Amino acid sequence: AEAVLALLALLTLTLLALLTALPLLAALALLPLLALALLLALATLLLDAGKGAVALLIARHLFGSELAGAIAGGAAFLGHLFPVWLGFKGGKGVATFLGTVLALFWPVGLIACGLWLAAAGVFRISSLSALVAAVGAPIAAYAWGLPAVAAVLAFMAVLIFVRHRANIARILAGTEPRIGAAKG
Repeated sequence: AEAVLALLALLTLTLLALLTALPLLAALALLPLLALALLLALATLLLDAGKGAVALLIARHLFGSELAGAIAGGAAFLGHLFPVWLGFKGGKGVATFLGTVLALFWPVGLIACGLWLAAAGVFRISSLSALVAAVGAPIAAYAWGLPAVAAVLAFMAVLIFVRHRANIARILAGTEPRIGAAKG
């Protein structure tokens, strides 16, 4: 209840500042909302990544098998992409993919995360960064001498590309939003 009241107070202060044309006050009032948005985004990232990683780690532990872990992580990934309760229309799977890769073989997971960060730093396009990481992970796994892991990751990467069709079209058209760019 206190959090709701604090949020209402912030929204009221923001509206008042905007109506009275005090842009500095409005900007200051928006800072907690921005922090809240960033916190929610981080929580979403961790929970989506965690669902793949936790499923894989639990199955690996219970069954003592890398294959069981890979199947469970893959099932969590597919469940994220195609959830039954949302009419099989889910997310794009990037965070779940990264969580699964980190749990499956963490050095390849770190490489995939590094590729995402590098591409984001260069191109400033999140979806393109996700596609770079999705391509790089199976290549890294294969280079590490893990052809079975590479095959699983390649299958997941194909699904990530399928889910990013609209983003790919916008990237090619030059209209995909950039990280940190103003919306509008």
